Amino acid sequence: MRNLLRHVTAAVLITSVMVQSGLAEDKADSKVAIDFVTQIRPLLKQYCYDCHSQDAEESGLRLDYGANLLKGGDRGPAVVPGKKAESPLFQSLSGQGKIPQMPHDLPALKPQEINLIGTWIEQGAHIPESESVLKQAQVSSEHWAFQPIQRSTVPVVPQQDWIRNPIDAFILKQLTQNKLTPSAEADRNTLIRRLSLDLTGLPPTVEQVQEFLADSESGAYERLVDRLLASPHYGERWARHWLDVARYADSNGFTIDGPRSIWKYRDWVINAINDNMPFNQFVTEQLAGDLLPQPTTAQLIATGFHRNTLINQEGGTNPEQFRVEAVVDRVNTTGAAFLGLTVGCAQCHKHKYDPLTQRDFYQLYAIFNSTADVNSAPPTLALPTKVQKTRQAELKQQIAVNTKQLTEREKTLAPEFESWQTTVQQNLKDSEKQWTVLKPQGMVSENGASLTTLDDQSLLVGGKIPDNDVYQVEAENIPPGMKGLRLEVLTHESLPKMGPGWAGNGNFVLDEVIVEVAKKTENRWTDFEPVKLVQATADHSQNKFPASYLIDGDLKTGWAINVSKGNMNVNRRVLFSLKTPLQYSDPMKLRVTLSQTRNAKYNVGRFRLSATLVDPGVFNVDPAVLAILKLPEEKRDAKQKATITQAFHQSDPQWAGLNQRLTKLKAEQTKLNKGIVTTMVMKELPKPRETFILLRGNFLAPGAPVSPDVPAVLPPFPEEVKTPTRLDFASWLTSPEQPLTARVTVNRYWQRFFGRGIVETENDFGTQGTSPTHPRLLDWLASEFMRLNWDVKQLHRLIVTSATYRQTSDFRLENQEQDPRNLLLSRQNRYRIEAESIRDLFLASSGLLTRTIGGPSVYPPQPEGIYVLTQNKKNWPEEQGTNRFRRGMYTYFWRSSPYPMLPTFDAPNSNTTCTRRVRSNTPLQALTLANDESLFELIQGLALRILQEGPDYDEGRLRQAFQICLSRSPADHELEVLTQYLHEQRTWFKKSPHQAKQVAASDLPEEIEVSEAASWTAVARVLMNLDEFITRE
Repeated sequence: MRNLLRHVTAAVLITSVMVQSGLAEDKADSKVAIDFVTQIRPLLKQYCYDCHSQDAEESGLRLDYGANLLKGGDRGPAVVPGKKAESPLFQSLSGQGKIPQMPHDLPALKPQEINLIGTWIEQGAHIPESESVLKQAQVSSEHWAFQPIQRSTVPVVPQQDWIRNPIDAFILKQLTQNKLTPSAEADRNTLIRRLSLDLTGLPPTVEQVQEFLADSESGAYERLVDRLLASPHYGERWARHWLDVARYADSNGFTIDGPRSIWKYRDWVINAINDNMPFNQFVTEQLAGDLLPQPTTAQLIATGFHRNTLINQEGGTNPEQFRVEAVVDRVNTTGAAFLGLTVGCAQCHKHKYDPLTQRDFYQLYAIFNSTADVNSAPPTLALPTKVQKTRQAELKQQIAVNTKQLTEREKTLAPEFESWQTTVQQNLKDSEKQWTVLKPQGMVSENGASLTTLDDQSLLVGGKIPDNDVYQVEAENIPPGMKGLRLEVLTHESLPKMGPGWAGNGNFVLDEVIVEVAKKTENRWTDFEPVKLVQATADHSQNKFPASYLIDGDLKTGWAINVSKGNMNVNRRVLFSLKTPLQYSDPMKLRVTLSQTRNAKYNVGRFRLSATLVDPGVFNVDPAVLAILKLPEEKRDAKQKATITQAFHQSDPQWAGLNQRLTKLKAEQTKLNKGIVTTMVMKELPKPRETFILLRGNFLAPGAPVSPDVPAVLPPFPEEVKTPTRLDFASWLTSPEQPLTARVTVNRYWQRFFGRGIVETENDFGTQGTSPTHPRLLDWLASEFMRLNWDVKQLHRLIVTSATYRQTSDFRLENQEQDPRNLLLSRQNRYRIEAESIRDLFLASSGLLTRTIGGPSVYPPQPEGIYVLTQNKKNWPEEQGTNRFRRGMYTYFWRSSPYPMLPTFDAPNSNTTCTRRVRSNTPLQALTLANDESLFELIQGLALRILQEGPDYDEGRLRQAFQICLSRSPADHELEVLTQYLHEQRTWFKKSPHQAKQVAASDLPEEIEVSEAASWTAVARVLMNLDEFITRE
């Protein structure tokens, strides 16, 4: 019944009910129960199994198992019990409505057969109990990757003296079969450099090379391996490999490409590898650390693995679309990283080559479909330091105490509420009569501005306006019993945009106001004494610049007005309440100091001071409050009553002081919390999302519902797992029955040590991938890895201590014809190291490398203009301290505009998972090594290191430079060439001091001549541009 599927499954989209017309002949008796097994299944087998059974599950529809009829295919159920007219199966078989009659390539069913199926549906489409529970039938495949792992017997081969461990027996077996012989062991200089680069990503130090060369005891090589495996830089090296798989980056991607905080995940990977976390645990914590019982902070951080997906922050996007894309990416990444399968090829249709259906894809999708993230950073995990935790606890306690005091004060004030309302209304009737304008005298501008008294006793600031200033004003007409001070900031035509400030937009930032008083006794003034101000309230303030900051004693805070339309360039005022009225019998003189320290002329341009005998709180009434006060109390709604109560409380200095302190505490709490590092994590929703097959991968076209499950070609979940979670899936991935994870993982490790995996297509173990060159070795390694309880360091030690690994990489002409690509490993492979490691080589050789492990990403020097063409301006605060010389893996990685050296040397863009970096050779790479300013700084560092650490004669220094850069001594002809080159450069730079100054480092010690530093810089540049320098032999 060819092509039945596309018509049957399409029919589920038809929502109108089709009326079934009577069939002309042989109607089944609807009163007699129809048996599925004896009457319906034979018809389905005859007409439908060709396209819709285990052998040909087109579009996910199978009709060879009872429950599958109800489940249907990618577009929904094939049968609707009790409603044959709505059942796509019956519509297709009867050819009614818009659905072509089926089967397509066979004669149509007889009318009585169609009627029989229709009656069975009308009777409820009963199926036997044995087939009522939907089970995913397993799919068989003869492809090697889907077969169980078989622990191969280690072959017995001649040349037993060459064999160091079982790996060599497998390799030698195939070499012998192909009439090839292994290569000799590499010399010790090559071995230590190879091992150090492979295990730590750094070259060995001169001292490490000398120690290894001098160790003549048995087991010297193995001891070297153990030292490198124990190095903290081992975790960095192998974390960088894994971060490619995890598509780690420091930004969100797409054109906006905003920053994100997830470097704690990167550090978790480093620590997990250094701690030799078993790989099965490594997988589990990354995929489902949040679902473990009582997960630790580290286990939650680990879930950042699948938070490395892209986030689209562009306007007009549909968050659901990009949530779906993130889940799809998680499926694809999981498939490549752990299964070595191109599962993404089944997102829109059945995989063209591998036994993976679209249903398989969306069953995997369902496993990851119930996390809380929706195209945004949350959920995140806050990770305070010990100091931050302590301060958090202190602030929490202080806020609680302050809040309690505030509540108690409100209870105390409650009886005074009615009298306050009456007083406010009375005082505001003629408020200006309550104020005495102070007559300024002794006006001073600390930084030279002029202060001119206008007719209204205000002071206009003019003359040469400094960036910062402090004004002092004195006045003697102080009313005895003064309780409050008013500062008015006023507009004027001489100020920018009318002021009231001198900033370009007319604003100001007033940092602090200090009031002092002196009294006159015996015809002389006493020294000024401070007047305690307990409250400062303004008729308007800019957010985060409240008037209360004027009396907090902190010049880093202050009062400013809002720059929004309607709030700028108008008169404003702030009222200060004195703690104690000024009750002096002697004459008084007041001194007011206004401090402004914000630079850029953010100074007050015109102001006036006034004093009052009335509590200023009664004047500090918002017009909205006045309008409410005019209403009868019974007509005020809840919101209005709350506004009045707040104004009443604000008028009380003690309450205002407590509230001000509470505001500051909460502001500090907010600032503290903002400064705490966060990291993006996975979090499961309380209720799982429904998952559907997305037709053609379109998130707007859901098809049939699916449940979490694994591909049918692979072993199923254990029977006890009824509703699989990410945790169940992680356990399944590393179960002994699941044949792919162990194979894929050991193959990827092999790839790191030999430049190519036993299966070259390391991310495709499917039918279109390459076959393993050593299938028995692959399975032996996979089984050994599991036998070692997924111990990564033990596996690495096994590989690097093999004779196969220790071979020289020298080309052998006699093997070229038989094995031109060295697939059988009759020698080691030689290849260029990765982008980050190239920078690390420069750093280590220069002696400038900062060996700190972990921490936030850093910003080493890079060429100018990188962000000219990006949609959003990117921040690149170039490092000046030791962070300038951190390893390449710590460089901040913007997805849309990465640090230029990295993509030049084939670093992935981190938009999708990368399981192998493909190496290119381009002219730009050579130009970068020779001319990149950040690398040239390190070349200068090497020259300075040679001059300071090496012997005081040329040959000794040249030998030292070779040891630093290449971990070996120079050959005679190399030494001769470099010596001649050094002499030529020395002659040139002595004659050309200007050019020497351009080449040499700018911060030379006094004892080193510029021409000498320039000469050795030229030599260092030659060594660091050798192919051998960036090549792992």
